[in-house]
Amino acid sequence: MIKKLRKGVLPVAGLGTRFLPATKATAKEMLPVVDKPLIQYAIEEARAAGIEQFCMVTGRGKTALVEYFDVAYELEHTLRERDKTEALAILATTHSEPGSITTVRQQVPLGLGHAIWCARAFIGDDPFAILLPDDLILADQPCLAQLVEGYYETGGNIVAVTEVPREQTNRYGILKVGHDDGRLIEVTGLVEKPEPKDAPSNLSIIGRYILMPEVIKYLALMDRGAGGEVQLTDAMAKLIGQQPFHGMRYKGRRFDCGDKIGYLEAQVAFALKRSDLADAVRAILKNYV
Repeated sequence: MIKKLRKGVLPVAGLGTRFLPATKATAKEMLPVVDKPLIQYAIEEARAAGIEQFCMVTGRGKTALVEYFDVAYELEHTLRERDKTEALAILATTHSEPGSITTVRQQVPLGLGHAIWCARAFIGDDPFAILLPDDLILADQPCLAQLVEGYYETGGNIVAVTEVPREQTNRYGILKVGHDDGRLIEVTGLVEKPEPKDAPSNLSIIGRYILMPEVIKYLALMDRGAGGEVQLTDAMAKLIGQQPFHGMRYKGRRFDCGDKIGYLEAQVAFALKRSDLADAVRAILKNYV
């Protein structure tokens, strides 16, 4: 029997050094794309996929991420007094159910695998999703919702994948593939950041995962992989052969918002999808291109 997916983990402890000085006093996940911060896009995508409980793996200086989803009593009171109903409706989208968001601290930056291990008490014996807010995906059907459909078809572990230029395989976790029907791909192996000549394919994992809780026992070994860090990819590889493991070619466009160019492109793409902004944005772009 396939267990219902209700839990989501969001690793948000990173320092955001590629966006200094903006991230000196602001969490990178609070950087806005148009008018919503990256963390809100991630939470909304998770909710659309049926996730009900969230764990943010945070670090020092990240309290704003939790406060953002709290009720801002003073602000909302002032808006009511001024009859700002539209602004109140926008604020309502940032509210969370009481008790639905918890946090744990990753006190030392030992990698993504270590961050997920820090959420072990929250995960318990349940399947869980992982969403990396830096990966922002523009899609008609939210990316995680696509993965959830695949999860209920196959059971076990499933990750979102995309093709990357072969010369860039040393930046990503890369799949070794078995049966491939064009949508769901049997994963027979995983390699973290292989050199192009050693890469088993050019199919890369992006920041959306559905994993079984058994991955935690392998993360707990604290084995160091690429970059001297505890790599999630290495722990996931140990599940292959024990549990179903698939990749999914999701429908949508990914923007790497941990990179300046990816972040700027996301601003343009998301603004152009807005009926209230698209015409003005096109006019602005014509002045520069």
